[in-house]
Amino acid sequence: MLMENIEANLNNNKRVALHTLGCRLNLSETGSIAQGFKDRGYDIVEFGQAADVVFINTCTVTDAADSTCRNLIRKAHGSSPEGKIVVAGCYAQMEPEKIAGMQGVDLVLGNSEKYKVFDYLDEEETNQIHVDKTWEFFSAATTSADSHTRAFLKIQDGCNYVCSFCIIPFARGRSRAISVEDAVIEAKKLVSQGFKEIVLTGVNIGEYEQASGEKLHHLVEKVLAVEGLERFRLSSVEPNTITDELLDVLKASPKVLDHFHIPLQSGSDEILKAMRRKYTTADYKKIVGKIMAAFPNAGIGADVIVGFPGETQEQFDATFNLLKELPITHFHVFPYSKRKNTSAAKLDNHIHSAVKKDRVRSLLMFGEAKLNLFSEDQVGTKTKVLFERRNKAGNFEGYSSNYVRVQVESDQDLSNLERVVLITSMDNGKLSGQLIQ
Repeated sequence: MLMENIEANLNNNKRVALHTLGCRLNLSETGSIAQGFKDRGYDIVEFGQAADVVFINTCTVTDAADSTCRNLIRKAHGSSPEGKIVVAGCYAQMEPEKIAGMQGVDLVLGNSEKYKVFDYLDEEETNQIHVDKTWEFFSAATTSADSHTRAFLKIQDGCNYVCSFCIIPFARGRSRAISVEDAVIEAKKLVSQGFKEIVLTGVNIGEYEQASGEKLHHLVEKVLAVEGLERFRLSSVEPNTITDELLDVLKASPKVLDHFHIPLQSGSDEILKAMRRKYTTADYKKIVGKIMAAFPNAGIGADVIVGFPGETQEQFDATFNLLKELPITHFHVFPYSKRKNTSAAKLDNHIHSAVKKDRVRSLLMFGEAKLNLFSEDQVGTKTKVLFERRNKAGNFEGYSSNYVRVQVESDQDLSNLERVVLITSMDNGKLSGQLIQ
């Protein structure tokens, strides 16, 4: 009887399960919210386990993302039929009534209201919808309540661009940003929590100066100076916003990793113009050239949308050939998705889904081949790896500075440790190495 009472007391805490869809910005926001639950005495459990609260931070960049969100809601209700289901974020912002009508959903919170989740949780009313467009800036970062090795620090939110295919400005509002001073404070907190690597993230971090009145390269310089920080990266940066001053700051610091994510979207200037992108293919080539000059072994990721309305085979071929020509190593390929309220949705000549699928498949296969070649080139070299966890084979895995996954055999616990590794082989697309430091 005594043991039963002890166990009951130990299990008195409420349980919360959290799930994040979409971008690294969402990851940073969920991290802050997870910490809020932890500070209030909740135990954080894996999504899919029974919980008193299930919090889903959603994405709405494509139809597929919306569908995944709905499937996760059903799964949450199945695993926690008595729990409160909270659906927040971009999809919640855009389709609140549709989500509120789904079985089990108690609370729908837009992108500003999700930070106020604790104000609403204790209310008995179900099917609450709280979505407005005040568009405050809420700081967010990965926390110790998360299981991530890398810390994502939100420095910007919203977007002032009007790309014809993109729904995010409707879901996130206009661009706004953290101050340099506050960003440094947040970075110091992350380092004090034990994070070795910080990734600056936002919807469009290249708009930082327009949103804050301060220079992005000044913010980067200040964060890089934080004592104890070992590794630093930027998340996705629009090619037209990468300045020489920013590259100079990045190149000057040994903490900066040689991995960049530069959205392309199309290799056709006609399609880029129809998308209302703010650069040409020549501009894109120029900025990639500058990055490679500063970081010769860089891994470069690119977002690509195929099947934009009216995209011809020749225009798709131009995208394929540009990706073949440039040292792009990490392909992120998406079929064009018709989004409500966007100008592209009103265009004629939408591409058949079968054609889009073929084009996606073609680029993904090519991208995998390019990444394999890039990885093979690492064999025989030394690189610093930040280790995360053991894989199913019992080896420790982590990412190299240029964002290639590396595994090593080790009896040590290498979790969240950076070590120098000699890359010795590549098997089945995975690099293996030996610890040399």
